[in-house]
Amino acid sequence: MQMHKVRTAVLTDLVSDLLSPTELSRALSLAELSGDPLDAICTRLGLCSERDLTQAFVKGLGLPVIGPEDFPHAAVLPDEFNPHFLKQARCIPIAKTERALSVAMVNPTDSQAELALAFATEGAIVKSICTATDFDAAWERLYGASSQLGYLDGVENSTQDDVERLQDFASDAPVIRYVNQLVSRAVDLQASDIHIEPADQEYRIRFRLDGLLTEVEEQSAGFGSNVVSRLKIMARLNIAEKRLAQDGRFSVSARGQKIDLRVATTPTVHGEAVVLRILDSERVPLNTRALGFSPEVEARWTQLLDRPHGIVLVTGPTGSGKSTTLYAGLTRLNRPDRKLLSIEDPVEQQIAGVNQVHARPDIGFGFDAALRAFLRHDPDVIMVGEIRDLETARTAIQAALTGHLILSTLNTNDAVSGITRLLDMGIDAYLIASTVTGILAQRLVRKICATCGGGPGTDAPREIAGARHHSCEVCGGTGYKGRTLIAELLVVTPEMRSLIERQAGYDELCRQALADGMIPLSEDGAAKVSAGITTAEEIARATLEA
Repeated sequence: MQMHKVRTAVLTDLVSDLLSPTELSRALSLAELSGDPLDAICTRLGLCSERDLTQAFVKGLGLPVIGPEDFPHAAVLPDEFNPHFLKQARCIPIAKTERALSVAMVNPTDSQAELALAFATEGAIVKSICTATDFDAAWERLYGASSQLGYLDGVENSTQDDVERLQDFASDAPVIRYVNQLVSRAVDLQASDIHIEPADQEYRIRFRLDGLLTEVEEQSAGFGSNVVSRLKIMARLNIAEKRLAQDGRFSVSARGQKIDLRVATTPTVHGEAVVLRILDSERVPLNTRALGFSPEVEARWTQLLDRPHGIVLVTGPTGSGKSTTLYAGLTRLNRPDRKLLSIEDPVEQQIAGVNQVHARPDIGFGFDAALRAFLRHDPDVIMVGEIRDLETARTAIQAALTGHLILSTLNTNDAVSGITRLLDMGIDAYLIASTVTGILAQRLVRKICATCGGGPGTDAPREIAGARHHSCEVCGGTGYKGRTLIAELLVVTPEMRSLIERQAGYDELCRQALADGMIPLSEDGAAKVSAGITTAEEIARATLEA
């Protein structure tokens, strides 16, 4: 007991710089009540990240840090140590010499574990630090339970006993800790999604960072399936159903704040794949300047939103940030004297003061039906997640004609194509001309890392391709960190309206849009390259992949 108090005192001193006095008091109280180490309490509550905690250990104790590649390929002295002891002590032997045993420890202040290791080997202990996530992955690989969990693969014909056993494994402490730390790690890296994908013998974990997928690690098939089950429990999904896709959501605490996650599962030939969308409202400010609008586009966009009625569309491929732009528009329009309604599939971000509804096409409550229902609630502004079909388009036009402002999206490559897309749906040209007031097309591009400037040299746009292997902790050596948008905005002027009514061709509509002041995507991108915000390589990737 006395040793536990000493260890807690040492940990308190190490983490005091990371926490506020209130957070530290809260963590100490919970550590005393639960008996869990203070460091585990801090990361579990999201009061600090694993990386911050590790750096505190390095600074305070002067010990080296090891990563996943530094763990041994096979267990060291497997007959000397009980795997359950190693799991409880959160330490793994990594090398043995005649005089000493090198050990990686999540909590290097755990003198009790150190004494036990020294007693077992009758030698000195050389300590290094590892994160809890790296420890869990290494322990599963070296001592893992995949051979004990093989029976979990055939859950399609689960009995009630099978389901209960599955829930027990999914509720095992290492699984819970791993899921919490995986989400915290993704939030620390500012990932937008976590992809958990089964293969033949393992599960692959990838993060989407600044729009691109990056492989993080692999887990054994047994442990990976337990992680999937844990996520399904947290999202209140059917844990025994592996034949059908399911959707849900849950919230966790990370970095001291609430993080919402949307969960989507789908069956594959090797098992269930899961994608977690991280809905961190604190990370994406909902205003157009912060999103990357140029002053010219922002001014014209604001004028469109200030009109009392009409249809304003945002176009672009999937993943181009259309929903975020619409949320920014709703936020600007959100005033006590207005009623705002939104129909989405699904609701990605909740905005106080906006009545948001999930579309449910499976029960006949799709965008069209919801929009018709909304019109009976006397709204001022209606956001429709996407105009996908003729009926939704017709209802939106009817709403605009009766004095409502409609915000929505289309999947087209550029602004002018939004007009031709509505014509292709079967909407009469005169109705498009009289209701659509503007169409914004956009893409997301990665920004040059502000810390390293994109790599060696001063001309980041030219150096970026050759600077991918340089070392920068902020951007991970990629030369990019964060994203901004490039956009083109078509405003329907009287001249454009006349061309739409007589169903002019695409090229003629483009010429008129440019004459009316539309700045093309490529020119907006070139301006951001000249300003040192992004690179020509990024502009080419974003515009050519559409």
